[in-house]
Amino acid sequence: MNQRQQLEAQWRTLCAQAQAAQADPSRAAQALHLWQEALALDLDNAAVLKSLGQHAFRIGELGIARTALQRAVELNDKDCQQWVNLAVACQMAQDESAEEAAILGALRADPTDLLALLLRANLLERQGRMQQAAKAYTAVLAVSPPLNRLDPELRPAIQQALAFKDRFDRDFGEFINRHLEPSLKLFAGRDLERFRTSLDIMLGRKKRYTSQPAVYFYPQLQSIEFFDRSALRWLDAVEAATDDIRLEFLDILRTEVGFTPYLNYPDDVPHHQFAELNNSPQWSAFHIYEKGELVAANATKCPVTIQALFACPQPDQAGRTPTAMFSLLQPHTHIPPHTGVTNARLVTHLPLIIPPDCGFRVGNDTRAWEEGKAWVFDDTIEHEAWNRSDRLRVVLIFDIWHPGLTPPERAMISAMAEAMNAFSGDAAGFEL
Repeated sequence: MNQRQQLEAQWRTLCAQAQAAQADPSRAAQALHLWQEALALDLDNAAVLKSLGQHAFRIGELGIARTALQRAVELNDKDCQQWVNLAVACQMAQDESAEEAAILGALRADPTDLLALLLRANLLERQGRMQQAAKAYTAVLAVSPPLNRLDPELRPAIQQALAFKDRFDRDFGEFINRHLEPSLKLFAGRDLERFRTSLDIMLGRKKRYTSQPAVYFYPQLQSIEFFDRSALRWLDAVEAATDDIRLEFLDILRTEVGFTPYLNYPDDVPHHQFAELNNSPQWSAFHIYEKGELVAANATKCPVTIQALFACPQPDQAGRTPTAMFSLLQPHTHIPPHTGVTNARLVTHLPLIIPPDCGFRVGNDTRAWEEGKAWVFDDTIEHEAWNRSDRLRVVLIFDIWHPGLTPPERAMISAMAEAMNAFSGDAAGFEL
């Protein structure tokens, strides 16, 4: 065996002995000495540098750890883990400049490394650079999995990130509110609801909701939660018929005939958030128009309602629309958040029977129904409804064309529906 082979054999023996020694806490100092001896035989061996650095760090020999880890990253600046280890060693030595440099090295190696991002945010917070720390914690939360899927050792750090971000957002929001107060007073009485919502979204106090039709999207149509009545003059006539429409419904309700569950998904399709309401009388309907057809047996029982609907701009898509129904929501029932099929049409509610503790949310706008007060909303924006009372809630629901569509555009959408029916033989294969 030549000298080189002897040195290699000695080096392997030292590494094996060091690994065995570091497994025994009582031999920690011996393991450190053995790793140092192995390194002396091969000063640029990356594996030994890592092992020496990590072992020295674990037993509190920060100077030795820093030296070994620094050399390891000089040999391979793409090893994010060793940069992180070096940053922690520098933090414990209270060397902020070296800590910052190591964190930067880690993030250059992997900009999405969770530990490196946490170290950067924590350093900025300790330095009092709160705005930069907030951005850094935002980056942490962007790459972190949910708390229940995190390593238990990392959960406190992520909870700290969440708490810091919440505090910062709250303080920032309160500061902005105070700063804007004089300007808001200047415009007292003016409609600034859109501005207030934009501010809440920017500050994270509200979510941003947009039109998300499940099937058919028509571009460049105004997408807002509830539409201004000024463009919906036909609503006045519908509201004027409220009492007569309610009487028709009550006569129908006494017969208990014609009501069906609002949802009737087949067993072989996913029910998702609607599992509890599928085929349930908790949310039921008395259909007047269904899939574009007048339900003759039901329509004969509500002529006043039919007459009111005739004056509304109902959409015309064969096999799909118009739709109109009495919607019944039983006590203590919640319709979970969902979105509609197409933004080419909007949905109208005429409240008929509204007990207390009923509500409706579209996007960020939550409202309570008032009997006889209709509204029109974009159901392709996430919405939900609830009845927390002990009484039945009833609303007349029907769809209308989106008022932003021109007559030729409406005609083309109707023609498109006919084309789709012709392709499939009926409307079953396509839903709009």
